[in-house]
Amino acid sequence: MNNSREVGRIGRETAETVAAQALEWVAGDAERINGFLSLSGLSPAQLMVQAGDARVLGAVLDFLLTEDRLIIAFCDEVGLAYTVPQAARAALPGGEVWHWT
Repeated sequence: MNNSREVGRIGRETAETVAAQALEWVAGDAERINGFLSLSGLSPAQLMVQAGDARVLGAVLDFLLTEDRLIIAFCDEVGLAYTVPQAARAALPGGEVWHWT
């Protein structure tokens, strides 16, 4: 995908695919995976067992969304628009966006 392209809502299956790509990307770097494990509270063993769980995949996207540099690096490497991780997060459990206005 082109990074300048706007992305709206995406489906659950696509969201899980994006999150799985993000997990693979995060796991490919010691600093990133350690940061994710620290933030999530998961042990490496728990992550191995629960990697396909939609809540864990959502947590991976939450981790990416903590810093612009992570989003930019991930999206540039896998060829996604910068808006895709946020759209994917919204499609997974706990990612609903609440508007109070």
